[in-house]
Order: sequence, then C-alpha cells, then structure tokens
Amino acid sequence: MAKVFLIAGEASGDLHASNLMRELRSQDPSIECRGLGGELMEAQGLHLLKHYREMAFMGFAEVIANLRTILRNIKQTKAWIEEFKPDVLVLIDYPGFNMRIATWAKERGIKVVYYISPQVWAWKEGRVKTLKASVDKMLCILPFEVDFYAKHNMQADFVGHPLLDAVARYEKKEGFREKWGLEAEKPLIALLPGSRKQEIERMLPELLNLGKKYPDYQFVLAMAPSQPDEYYSQWTADNPIAAVRDTYGLLAQSHAAVVTSGTATLETALFNVPQVVCYKGNSISYHIAKRLVKIPYISLVNLVLNREVVKELIQNEFNSSTLEHYFSGLLAGSSRKKMLDDYVELKKKLGGEGASEHAAKEIIHLLSNNV
Repeated sequence: MAKVFLIAGEASGDLHASNLMRELRSQDPSIECRGLGGELMEAQGLHLLKHYREMAFMGFAEVIANLRTILRNIKQTKAWIEEFKPDVLVLIDYPGFNMRIATWAKERGIKVVYYISPQVWAWKEGRVKTLKASVDKMLCILPFEVDFYAKHNMQADFVGHPLLDAVARYEKKEGFREKWGLEAEKPLIALLPGSRKQEIERMLPELLNLGKKYPDYQFVLAMAPSQPDEYYSQWTADNPIAAVRDTYGLLAQSHAAVVTSGTATLETALFNVPQVVCYKGNSISYHIAKRLVKIPYISLVNLVLNREVVKELIQNEFNSSTLEHYFSGLLAGSSRKKMLDDYVELKKKLGGEGASEHAAKEIIHLLSNNV
C-alpha cells in the first residue's frame, strides 16, 4: 500500500488536492493519504492533521507577525512526515511553507512532487535553484510555466488547470435562490472578498457600499468556507446584503462579479461571469511586493492571456469612484461582450479538462518506481 502525504495551505489548494485525491484513489484504491488541508480533502479520505485555516497568513507584515506560529507548524509537520514515512510528498502551491518542507524532505530521501507550481515566475526567480534541488516532479497548471522552467534547465510538465475539471463537474442547482432567500427576479451580483480575514476586512466594506448604488440588482456575498457565519455578522447585521455558502452556485447564477485577486478570478471567468478584480493589502506589504514582483498583472485571467481582459483595481485605485466606473461597464454593452469573448480564448489556452487525472497518473508512475 502506497502512502502519500499532502500539504495544502489554503482553500484553493484544498479544492485542487481533493480532486487530485479522487483521481489517485480511482487509479489505486489502496493509497493511504495523510496531511494538512481542509474539509474537501478530508471528504476524499485524508487523515487530516491540521486545517489550513490555522496556517493562512498573507503578506510580508502578517507573516512576520505570525512567524513563531509558522515555525511551530513547520516543525510539527516535519514530525508528522517522519512518523508516517510516506512514499511520496505532494505539495500544493503554498510556497513559503512548502518549499521549506521540500528541501527538508529531499535531504531525507523522500520523493517530492510539487503540484501547482509556486509563482516563482512572479518574484524570487532565484527560488528555481531550490526547486531544482528538492523537487522530483514539477506539475504545472499554467501553460507558460513550462517555458519558464525550461529557461532554467528544469523539467516541468503541464497537466492542465484543475479548475476546468471542478467547474465542468459542477451541476447548476435548482432552487438556489429559494434556498438562500434571494429575490426571484433581480439579476445577481457576486461579491467575492477573499478567504483570509485580512483581505476580507479590507475589501468587504467597499464592496457593500457598491451594492447600495444599484437597487435593480441583488448583491450577494460568497462566504469563505474557512470563516464562520458569526465572523460575517459584523457587516451583514446592519446591511441588507444576502450571503451564501455556495460560491459555485452563486457564480453559476450571477450576471457580474467583484472579485478579490486570486484563484477566484479564474473561477469567475470559467463560469462566464464578467468581473472587476480588486486587491488592497497591508501598506507595508504592498510597497515591498511592488518592488519585488515582476509580473504586469495580478489576475490569472490577464496573466494567461498576457493582456488586460479584466480590470484590476489595486491598492489606491481600489476606491468607490473607480470601482463604480468599471463595474457599471460589466452590466451591459461592448465591454461586457468583449470580456465574454476573451473568456472563450482563455479556456482554450488552459488546455481543456483532465488536469487532476493527468497529475494523478504522474504521481502513480512515480510511486510505481518507488514502492
């Protein structure tokens, strides 16, 4: 029986790792999985050792403030891996944590697969040396990443983007509006303010203000699975905003969306929902990142197509007037049509469905040469 240890440190990683686990088990039902992740991975049979909500720190300032906790988590994870003695370690994104674990594991002779490449192409390009030395197989989900690694003489495989699988597998639900108490006639606008407390607290108040200016639409907040209902009540108690715990259900029914940068920008595009992408971080973290990051866009939609398809409102640009201006263009007219046309091209570039299956085959192949 093969043993696999997986580490996912945020909600998107939990989603992708759960789909990967489903495919691994379909190809080899005897595989035993332990690791760090969330409810979705646990539902696929993961022996969950720590939930990602205890590990999600974003931005330079936040990481420094929580450094003691992060180092304690790394130490505990190493102990769990040593106890389990896995045949392969599968790391899902989450680079600050996972790259440390990869180096440590490789030194102990553990096979390391990195599924969903760290965004070293965006900043800290020098980290490629560490990845070359510590990773046995790099599985990429963005097409341009293979060329990036080839430039550094590192083998990488493009398996396709797993969100295509997740969205294709989703079945639109009847009675969605009734279940969540939404109005029957008004077009829905999805508000996706992120999954971490730091970003929600910076983004959500401005998004709620936007909703007050468009009474002909119903604005709906997508609550993150990592945050309890009580957390959101500080904003929703005195605001007539509707809130749901079904992001895909909401996107499947939405006319437009305002989205915090991250995986959600790509999910929104795959559901064919026109969007404005917003991000506002800690001021210190933002200014440090601005000097280090080498990419022209923060949205995966724009990065994959290498041009501005969705408008990005970052830091000081994210304010009431600019948000309202670009949001209004999504509701009808040529801007909306062009974005939807660009989404068709985006899907083609992402390589079609089957990413989770392809990634699982690569891992099974590695296991067959190792067990």
